[in-house]
Amino acid sequence: MKTQFCKYTINFRAVMPVIIFLAVSGWGTIALSGPSRTFDLDRFIDPDTCSGCHYEIYEQWSNSMHNLSHKDPVYNRVANFLRQGLTDQGEIDEAESCVKCHTPVGVITGFPEKLSDDLSKTPDIATRGIQCDYCHSVVDVEKMYNNGLVLEPGYGEDDPGIKHGPFDDAEPDFHDAAYSALHDSAEFCGTCHDVKHVTFGTDLETTYTEWKNSPFNSDDPEERITCQGCHMYQRPGVPATASTKRPENPGPAADYSKERPHIFTHYFVGANSGVPASFGDSQKAAMAEARLQHAAELDLDLSNLDKKQLGIIVSNTGAGHSLPTGLADMRQMWLEVIVQDKDGNRIFETGILDEKKELPGNTLIYRTVFGDGKGNPVLNLAKAREVLHDNRIPAKGQAKEVITLDRILEKESTIQVRLLYRSMPQKVLNLLPGEPLGPLPVVEMARVSHTL
Repeated sequence: MKTQFCKYTINFRAVMPVIIFLAVSGWGTIALSGPSRTFDLDRFIDPDTCSGCHYEIYEQWSNSMHNLSHKDPVYNRVANFLRQGLTDQGEIDEAESCVKCHTPVGVITGFPEKLSDDLSKTPDIATRGIQCDYCHSVVDVEKMYNNGLVLEPGYGEDDPGIKHGPFDDAEPDFHDAAYSALHDSAEFCGTCHDVKHVTFGTDLETTYTEWKNSPFNSDDPEERITCQGCHMYQRPGVPATASTKRPENPGPAADYSKERPHIFTHYFVGANSGVPASFGDSQKAAMAEARLQHAAELDLDLSNLDKKQLGIIVSNTGAGHSLPTGLADMRQMWLEVIVQDKDGNRIFETGILDEKKELPGNTLIYRTVFGDGKGNPVLNLAKAREVLHDNRIPAKGQAKEVITLDRILEKESTIQVRLLYRSMPQKVLNLLPGEPLGPLPVVEMARVSHTL
């Protein structure tokens, strides 16, 4: 079996039936009511089978955030906690819909249909998250949000069908293959990485839209960098962000197959170091940290210190989307500021974690704040009827902050500013019943210091 792809091109719209992929029934006014077609589970091939010929790619994918999307303990516990106590049907529908992206093979084969199903009964192949046969059975995109991928899988190992990918000259033994321009495009990733509230239509995640509106979505092919151009170039020692080199990854796509100038990597770590580490994968945890450490830069503006004003400039230098991105009401990127006098006494601080590992209320956090439709902020995105606030930093953008100090600083005073990140507020984790969860890793993205 080889994931290189044979030398012919097919017209998907002409020869493939349109399969509308929707995850949950009752999506209200902005979406169709549910899947127009489901598949038998035995049409999908287990990732372990794929590893027989694509071992290196399989190992990269193992314990990635794609592989762990169904098993992620933070997602599972927080999502189920936020589901509890809801009475509004539109809010319930949203809370139930997480499985559409986290357990996609299960959704399109009939179980689970919703988050509150007994997930312990999920078929094993569906627990493997976003996996080989799911992605390489994609033939089209039906809509650019909430996982609008259109699939045409084969019929299991006896008749695996056509697998789609970036090569037009492969000669696979186990399955047929076809070149797919879609697999090289940002749209392939974007359909899952833009998320709308299934009832209210609120933009909950906008990673694809952020990229689409960024300078990286250039009409000049030499300047254009898609999602794959960073995330599928990264490997150990190569952060592959917009602020670093992104060298190609030469090699074969399958065992004993031809050498290629570049094989897309499949580590899929994003910015999450905590979850891979919890599954014992220190390599992927380190890769996520490396990505964060090459995403932003800090500078100080000291021109108004005589007016007790400290300027801080945060630049998004490495991400092709906003910082932070994804579920941006939960992601925490913040400024920690510490000012000391010449004797080392702390005379100003903000953004310091307390004994519960929570942030004080005056912390400058880059995030999205959702509202209930009446101007009141909500913690639970199932209740998100509006966006009240979004101060995240766009691709190649800057945020210029001014902090007012209590006094004019004396000579030999020191200023230290750090840009820090974690994937979930400890305040939310501290609300969870049962076994404590966390604290999640706090990663230093950037640091700047100055002594007067």
